[in-house]
Amino acid sequence: MARGRFIVFEGGEGAGKSTQMEILAHRLDLSGVRTLTTREPGGTPFAEIVRQKLLTGEHAANGPEVEALLVNAGRVDHLDTVIRPALARGEWVLCDRFTESTLVYQAVVAGGDRGFITALNDRVVGTDRPDLVVLIDLATDVAMARVADRTDKTPDRWDRSTRSGFETIRTAYLDFAAADPDCHVVIDGEGAPEDVADRIWAAIAERFVPEQV
Repeated sequence: MARGRFIVFEGGEGAGKSTQMEILAHRLDLSGVRTLTTREPGGTPFAEIVRQKLLTGEHAANGPEVEALLVNAGRVDHLDTVIRPALARGEWVLCDRFTESTLVYQAVVAGGDRGFITALNDRVVGTDRPDLVVLIDLATDVAMARVADRTDKTPDRWDRSTRSGFETIRTAYLDFAAADPDCHVVIDGEGAPEDVADRIWAAIAERFVPEQV
Protein backbone atom coordinates (compact mmCIF):
# COMPACT_ATOMS: atom_id res chain seq x y z
CA MET A 1 0.00 0.00 0.00
CA ALA A 2 1.28 3.44 -0.93
CA ARG A 3 2.21 5.73 1.94
CA GLY A 4 -0.31 8.47 2.66
CA ARG A 5 0.42 12.17 2.46
CA PHE A 6 1.35 14.33 5.44
CA ILE A 7 -0.02 17.88 5.24
CA VAL A 8 0.57 20.42 7.99
CA PHE A 9 -1.35 23.65 8.56
CA GLU A 10 0.66 26.51 10.05
CA GLY A 11 -0.04 30.14 10.84
CA GLY A 12 -0.50 32.57 13.68
CA GLU A 13 -3.43 32.93 16.04
CA GLY A 14 -6.72 33.63 14.29
CA ALA A 15 -5.56 32.33 10.92
CA GLY A 16 -8.29 29.69 10.75
CA LYS A 17 -6.05 26.62 10.59
CA SER A 18 -8.41 24.26 12.39
CA THR A 19 -11.39 25.31 10.29
CA GLN A 20 -9.51 24.94 7.03
CA MET A 21 -8.05 21.60 8.03
CA GLU A 22 -11.53 20.20 8.64
CA ILE A 23 -12.84 21.60 5.34
CA LEU A 24 -9.95 20.03 3.44
CA ALA A 25 -10.48 16.70 5.21
CA HIS A 26 -14.13 16.74 4.16
CA ARG A 27 -13.27 17.52 0.55
CA LEU A 28 -10.66 14.78 0.45
CA ASP A 29 -13.09 12.30 1.97
CA LEU A 30 -15.61 13.15 -0.74
CA SER A 31 -12.88 12.51 -3.30
CA GLY A 32 -12.28 9.05 -1.89
CA VAL A 33 -9.11 9.92 0.02
CA ARG A 34 -9.04 8.56 3.56
CA THR A 35 -7.92 11.21 6.03
CA LEU A 36 -6.97 11.61 9.67
CA THR A 37 -6.99 15.02 11.36
CA THR A 38 -4.88 15.77 14.39
CA ARG A 39 -3.01 18.61 16.08
CA GLU A 40 0.16 19.64 17.87
CA PRO A 41 0.85 19.99 20.62
CA GLY A 42 -1.59 17.17 21.24
CA GLY A 43 -3.05 14.29 19.31
CA THR A 44 -2.62 11.68 22.06
CA PRO A 45 -3.64 11.67 25.75
CA PHE A 46 -0.05 12.30 26.84
CA ALA A 47 0.56 15.00 24.24
CA GLU A 48 -2.68 16.75 25.23
CA ILE A 49 -1.30 17.05 28.77
CA VAL A 50 1.80 18.67 27.28
CA ARG A 51 -0.46 21.00 25.30
CA GLN A 52 -2.19 22.30 28.40
CA LYS A 53 1.12 22.95 30.13
CA LEU A 54 2.32 24.96 27.15
CA LEU A 55 -0.83 26.99 26.62
CA THR A 56 -0.99 27.99 30.27
CA GLY A 57 2.73 28.81 30.37
CA GLU A 58 3.23 26.49 33.33
CA HIS A 59 6.86 25.85 32.40
CA ALA A 60 7.66 29.13 30.65
CA ALA A 61 9.93 30.12 33.53
CA ASN A 62 12.01 27.01 32.87
CA GLY A 63 12.95 28.41 29.48
CA PRO A 64 12.03 27.79 25.85
CA GLU A 65 14.42 24.86 25.49
CA VAL A 66 12.54 23.01 28.24
CA GLU A 67 9.26 23.79 26.48
CA ALA A 68 10.72 22.47 23.22
CA LEU A 69 11.72 19.27 25.00
CA LEU A 70 8.17 18.91 26.32
CA VAL A 71 6.69 19.48 22.86
CA ASN A 72 8.97 16.88 21.36
CA ALA A 73 8.23 14.37 24.09
CA GLY A 74 4.59 14.64 23.06
CA ARG A 75 5.63 14.56 19.41
CA VAL A 76 7.41 11.22 19.81
CA ASP A 77 4.20 9.71 21.17
CA HIS A 78 2.12 11.43 18.50
CA LEU A 79 4.29 10.22 15.64
CA ASP A 80 4.61 6.67 16.93
CA THR A 81 0.97 6.06 17.84
CA VAL A 82 -0.99 8.27 15.43
CA ILE A 83 0.84 9.82 12.48
CA ARG A 84 3.15 7.03 11.29
CA PRO A 85 0.53 4.25 11.55
CA ALA A 86 -1.99 6.35 9.60
CA LEU A 87 0.52 7.13 6.86
CA ALA A 88 1.41 3.44 6.66
CA ARG A 89 -2.29 2.66 6.15
CA GLY A 90 -2.29 4.99 3.16
CA GLU A 91 -4.26 7.75 4.90
CA TRP A 92 -3.62 11.43 4.44
CA VAL A 93 -2.69 12.96 7.78
CA LEU A 94 -3.73 16.60 8.23
CA CYS A 95 -2.09 18.20 11.26
CA ASP A 96 -2.82 21.57 12.87
CA ARG A 97 0.74 22.75 13.60
CA PHE A 98 3.98 20.76 13.66
CA THR A 99 7.71 21.44 13.99
CA GLU A 100 7.58 24.91 12.45
CA SER A 101 5.39 26.12 15.30
CA THR A 102 7.97 24.88 17.79
CA LEU A 103 10.59 26.98 16.04
CA VAL A 104 8.35 30.03 15.79
CA TYR A 105 7.12 30.05 19.38
CA GLN A 106 10.02 28.54 21.32
CA ALA A 107 12.96 29.79 19.23
CA VAL A 108 11.87 33.05 17.56
CA VAL A 109 9.28 34.42 20.00
CA ALA A 110 10.71 33.07 23.26
CA GLY A 111 14.34 33.41 22.19
CA GLY A 112 15.38 29.79 22.59
CA ASP A 113 18.47 28.26 21.03
CA ARG A 114 17.39 27.82 17.41
CA GLY A 115 20.13 25.34 16.59
CA PHE A 116 19.22 23.14 19.55
CA ILE A 117 15.49 23.24 18.82
CA THR A 118 16.02 22.57 15.11
CA ALA A 119 18.25 19.59 15.86
CA LEU A 120 15.74 18.29 18.40
CA ASN A 121 12.87 18.56 15.93
CA ASP A 122 14.91 16.86 13.22
CA ARG A 123 15.96 14.01 15.49
CA VAL A 124 12.40 13.29 16.57
CA VAL A 125 10.79 13.59 13.13
CA GLY A 126 13.45 11.74 11.16
CA THR A 127 12.30 11.10 7.61
CA ASP A 128 8.62 11.72 8.38
CA ARG A 129 8.60 15.34 7.29
CA PRO A 130 5.47 16.96 5.90
CA ASP A 131 4.82 16.54 2.20
CA LEU A 132 3.34 20.04 2.26
CA VAL A 133 3.06 22.88 4.76
CA VAL A 134 0.02 25.09 4.19
CA LEU A 135 0.81 28.46 5.73
CA ILE A 136 -2.33 30.54 6.17
CA ASP A 137 -1.16 34.14 6.22
CA LEU A 138 -3.29 36.88 7.72
CA ALA A 139 -2.76 40.60 8.22
CA THR A 140 -2.05 41.42 11.85
CA ASP A 141 -5.09 43.67 12.31
CA VAL A 142 -7.40 40.97 10.97
CA ALA A 143 -5.80 38.25 13.08
CA MET A 144 -6.07 40.29 16.28
CA ALA A 145 -9.70 41.15 15.55
CA ARG A 146 -10.56 37.49 14.99
CA VAL A 147 -8.92 36.45 18.24
CA ALA A 148 -10.72 39.22 20.14
CA ASP A 149 -14.06 38.06 18.69
CA ARG A 150 -13.64 34.40 19.65
CA THR A 151 -16.31 32.95 21.90
CA ASP A 152 -15.50 29.26 21.50
CA LYS A 153 -12.35 29.10 23.63
CA THR A 154 -10.64 30.68 26.61
CA PRO A 155 -7.73 32.89 25.47
CA ASP A 156 -4.34 31.24 25.97
CA ARG A 157 -0.94 32.86 26.44
CA TRP A 158 -0.45 33.31 22.68
CA ASP A 159 -3.92 34.74 22.09
CA ARG A 160 -2.98 37.48 24.55
CA SER A 161 0.11 38.50 22.56
CA THR A 162 0.69 42.18 21.83
CA ARG A 163 0.52 43.59 18.33
CA SER A 164 4.29 43.31 18.14
CA GLY A 165 4.02 39.66 19.14
CA PHE A 166 1.49 38.95 16.40
CA GLU A 167 3.75 40.64 13.85
CA THR A 168 6.80 38.69 15.03
CA ILE A 169 4.92 35.42 14.66
CA ARG A 170 3.64 36.31 11.20
CA THR A 171 7.07 37.37 9.97
CA ALA A 172 8.70 34.23 11.34
CA TYR A 173 6.27 31.95 9.52
CA LEU A 174 6.73 33.84 6.25
CA ASP A 175 10.51 33.63 6.63
CA PHE A 176 10.37 29.86 7.12
CA ALA A 177 8.12 29.49 4.08
CA ALA A 178 10.44 31.61 1.93
CA ALA A 179 13.43 29.52 3.03
CA ASP A 180 11.78 26.26 1.90
CA PRO A 181 9.42 27.07 -0.99
CA ASP A 182 9.31 23.51 -2.33
CA CYS A 183 7.58 22.31 0.84
CA HIS A 184 5.37 25.35 1.49
CA VAL A 185 2.37 27.05 -0.01
CA VAL A 186 1.35 30.43 1.39
CA ILE A 187 -2.41 31.00 1.37
CA ASP A 188 -4.13 34.36 1.82
CA GLY A 189 -6.30 33.83 4.91
CA GLU A 190 -8.58 36.84 4.43
CA GLY A 191 -12.15 36.48 3.24
CA ALA A 192 -14.90 33.94 3.80
CA PRO A 193 -13.80 30.48 4.99
CA GLU A 194 -15.16 28.97 1.77
CA ASP A 195 -12.97 31.28 -0.33
CA VAL A 196 -9.87 30.41 1.68
CA ALA A 197 -10.76 26.72 1.37
CA ASP A 198 -10.97 27.07 -2.41
CA ARG A 199 -7.46 28.55 -2.48
CA ILE A 200 -6.14 25.67 -0.42
CA TRP A 201 -7.92 23.09 -2.58
CA ALA A 202 -6.43 24.63 -5.72
CA ALA A 203 -2.95 24.43 -4.21
CA ILE A 204 -3.46 20.81 -3.15
CA ALA A 205 -4.83 19.85 -6.57
CA GLU A 206 -1.94 21.55 -8.35
CA ARG A 207 0.61 19.67 -6.26
CA PHE A 208 -0.94 16.21 -6.09
CA VAL A 209 -3.33 15.84 -9.05
CA PRO A 210 -3.69 13.48 -10.81
CA GLU A 211 -1.89 11.34 -8.26
CA GLN A 212 -4.70 10.96 -5.74
CA VAL A 213 -7.02 13.95 -5.46
